[in-house]
Amino acid sequence: MLYNYSIAFPNLGITIEHLNKSFSIFGFPVAYYGLLIGIGIFAGIFMAVREAKVTGQNVEDYYDFALYAVIFSIIGARIYYVIFEWDSYKNDLLQIFNLRAGGMAIYGGIIAAVITLIVFAKKKKLSIGLMLDTGGLGLILGQIIGRWGNFVNREAFGGYTDGLLAMQLKMSEVYSAYITDDIAQHIQTINGVDYIQVHPTFLYESLWNIGVLIFLILFKKHKKFNGEVFCFYLILYGIGRSWIEGLRTDQLKVGDIAVSQVLSILLVLGVSIFVIWKHMKLRKEKWNELLKEKES
Repeated sequence: MLYNYSIAFPNLGITIEHLNKSFSIFGFPVAYYGLLIGIGIFAGIFMAVREAKVTGQNVEDYYDFALYAVIFSIIGARIYYVIFEWDSYKNDLLQIFNLRAGGMAIYGGIIAAVITLIVFAKKKKLSIGLMLDTGGLGLILGQIIGRWGNFVNREAFGGYTDGLLAMQLKMSEVYSAYITDDIAQHIQTINGVDYIQVHPTFLYESLWNIGVLIFLILFKKHKKFNGEVFCFYLILYGIGRSWIEGLRTDQLKVGDIAVSQVLSILLVLGVSIFVIWKHMKLRKEKWNELLKEKES
């Protein structure tokens, strides 16, 4: 069998031929990575605005917030990535601004977005919890779409696998630092071209996030307090990310510690404790109200 493709899922019988990392419009190169991130951002804004309408909030507040959130989230995502990949940028600082080459860390974007939301909500005297719930739905949708930018960039993949969803990539199109010894031991040479076969962790996360979004949409009607939907976003996303991050070969690390994996675990534990405490507090308040009613 002859193979002529850039990316394939051999065990699914899917091949994608000549998928470049960018295309040209009137001679101007456009990176698919940036395009998909942009589509994810606009889809997320649309989702948040739609939820704001459903819950009777002022839609204009979310358009205003989006202007700040997009800018600071991109900056935060880039700063987070650069900090933990400093060795790749310290000798060529201009590459820090080359976003088309990839290198965005979602946790950096989330942290920046939450800080921006808190400041914005306080200035506008809006409910921080309600805004987090509303914006969280848009955020997870944006992540679902944005992860496919990693697919086009041939990044954010895991170690070797021959499972059903195994993905084949040309070695020449992959950053060599992401090829582990285990991957190298399973290199396949087809028609003189070397291929690696790996876990498509970008796909795992995108599919997991679809499940998270569905849960949040169903759960929002049953929330007990403003901010609870966003709490469950952090918990569920953190659970998936802590597992998926362990598979990846491009982890951001401090020594041998995978930063995003540790952060995911801490978020799951910390936010879970907060939700349990909040529910206990609400039950206690409700019980006290019932006692007062009986006494009166």
